[in-house]
This record gives sequence, structure tokens and C-alpha cells, in this order.
Amino acid sequence: MAVRVPGPKAVWSVWRINQAAKRLLESQTRLLWVAGEVGSWTRSRSGHRYFTLIDERAELRCVLFADDAWRLPMEPERGASVRVFGQLTIYEARGSFQLRAKRIEAEGGEGLWQIAFDRLRSLLDSEGLLDPARKRRLPAHPQTVAVVTSPAGAAVHDVLSVVGRRAPWVRVVVSPTVVQGEAAAEQIARAMKRATEHDPAVILLCRGGGGPEDLFAFNQEPVARAIVESPVPVLTGIGHEVDRTIADLVADRAAPTPSAAAELAVSHAGDTLSQLTATGTVLRECLRDVARSRRQLFRERSLELERAGTKMIDRLRGRVAGTRSEMENAVHGVTARRRRELSESAALLDSISPLATLARGYSVARDAHGRVLSRRADFPTDFRFSLRVTDGEVACRASGDAL
Repeated sequence: MAVRVPGPKAVWSVWRINQAAKRLLESQTRLLWVAGEVGSWTRSRSGHRYFTLIDERAELRCVLFADDAWRLPMEPERGASVRVFGQLTIYEARGSFQLRAKRIEAEGGEGLWQIAFDRLRSLLDSEGLLDPARKRRLPAHPQTVAVVTSPAGAAVHDVLSVVGRRAPWVRVVVSPTVVQGEAAAEQIARAMKRATEHDPAVILLCRGGGGPEDLFAFNQEPVARAIVESPVPVLTGIGHEVDRTIADLVADRAAPTPSAAAELAVSHAGDTLSQLTATGTVLRECLRDVARSRRQLFRERSLELERAGTKMIDRLRGRVAGTRSEMENAVHGVTARRRRELSESAALLDSISPLATLARGYSVARDAHGRVLSRRADFPTDFRFSLRVTDGEVACRASGDAL
């Protein structure tokens, strides 16, 4: 049977035939799961992943574009058994048949998400970052609370509503960030650092619920490190009650939801008033006890001082009496000694006194000028002089007769 060959006008270009084959293949196949082992794995500078799936009989080329690759929790190892969800297609430039992957999961056992989670948890645990002793206590009455979350999400509205209702005086500062996507982990870490610039007492890291891919950023190392390095306590409220992330494990306190985190962060106004009232009562009792103790101590010290004063006065009186007696004895001794010395001096003066000499029969001759006349030549004839005797003076005249 002869085959009819079309004319030259029916010739297709390579590009056109590859496009047609691609459209035909994609229109005839749906998104599907393909199971196999990872034969090779390459990451390009643009973030695309190129790999092969193999089994015992064949090989399939695959590509995971960067827009989908960020959801990959970890890079599969060569030889790992995986399931790949994607679309069969043809790469027009080379006419190569390939699977355009949208999602990759581990085949059997734990999935890639769980494997990545467990590996990071083991790493952080080995560094002691999951140790309960490292956790810091939340402040009882914070004045400023920082919230790290998406400004457009429901989480921020839940937190603001709870804080406004429970403690309207608390200042809330929102440090905005994306909470999912390729660069979410790095942006969350930067938002954590920005939040500390407002000097908050506590940081709330929040987002609403979602699947493993939605919460993936909170299971990455940059977020965990940012929580650990925070200078103030970090309280997480991520997802729903069933969700548990690496961020929850390293945080100082974890709440099941953003609203629950806000309730833990601030005290209710009524609770605060009750606490203040109770504290005031305790303080008053303490002040009364202190006052009673002080009064009792004052009385005891007063009695001690009074007793000490009495004893001191008695001792001083005894010392004064002893000193007085010593002084009196000393005065009497000095007086007697001075009397004896005076008597001896008087006797000495009497013994050498001219009057005493006169009393023994001697006399002293003096001229009119009071000069003592002691030689015979001092008495010429008819010379008038006075003679001093023991009881007075006698006027005399020299007769000139020699004796």
C-alpha cells in the first residue's frame, strides 16, 4: 500500500512540532502522581531544580520551578524513594519529554516535611535550645507588646481585639512581615529584630492556621534562631490547636492560637485590679507588722537605755565621790605641807631677822639720813645719831670720851 506524501507546504518547523506535541500531551493527560527513586538532583542559580526519577526499567526527567520549589522542606537525597505530583509536558527547545513537578513527597514512612522537622529539632536540641531551663518567664504586666505577623491577616486583628478588651492601656506595636512564601523565613527573622527597636516587654509571633506548606516558614532555622536571639521573651500563637512548629518549641511560651497568645501576654483589667487589691491588703498587713515590730523594738531599746543610764549614773556617782575624796585628801596634804614649809620659813626668817638680833641686846646706830654707823670714826664729839633698840629708837649724842 502506497503512502501519500504531503507537499512542501505541509512541512513543520522543529519548534512548531514540539509545541504541537506539548499541547497534545498536556491536553490528553491530567496532573498525576509518579513514584520512583531520585537518580540525580541539580539546583540552578535561578532556584529551579532539575532531577530524574528512575525505576528498574526506565528514567523520567523532571523539573521543579523556583515558584514551587520554596515549598520543598528539604532537598531529597539521591536514591530516596519519592512521589512527585505534576504535569507531563515537552520542553520545546530540546523536544525532551519531562514531568513538570508541583510537589514532592517521600514515598512511605515519614514525609519530607516530617523528616525536615525532625532534623532541625534534633539540631536545636543538641545545642540546648529546647531545654525548658532556657525559657524565660513572661512579664506579668507589660506596657508594650510587639506583634510580628502579616498586617493583612486575621491574626493581627485577633490580637488587637483581645488586648484592647483585656488591657486597653497596653501599647501594641506591629512589626509587619509576610508569613508564607519563598523568603518568608528570612523576612520573619528581620521583623523580629525590628520589633525589639520599640523596647517591648514581650514579642508575639503569630499567624493563622494552614497546612504544612503554609506553616513552613515557622519550621525553618532562621526563624528559630531569631527567637532564641531575642532579648525579650517570645510568645508564639501559630495556626490552630493541632499545629506544632519549630518556632513553638524554641519560644519561651507557646499558645495554640493568636487570640490565646494575646490572652497570655496581657492580664485582664479585672484580674489586674483584683491583684492590686490583694497586693494592697498584703502590703497594709506588712506595714502593720513592721510598725508593731518597730514599736516593740523601741520599747525594748528604751528600757535597755534606761537601765544602762541608771547603771552609768551610779558608776559616775561612784567615780565622782572617789575623785572628790582623792581631791580632798590631796588638798589636805598640800595644805599641811605648805603650813610646815611656812613655819620653817618663818623660823628661818626669825633667826636671821635684825629684830631678833636686837632682842638679844644688840642695837643699830643710824645718822639723820638713815645710814648705819658701824665704826668708831662715825661718831665725832657732839655728833647726833639715833640708836635702834628692840622696841624703838633712842636719840643720842657722842660725848667724845673714849671707851
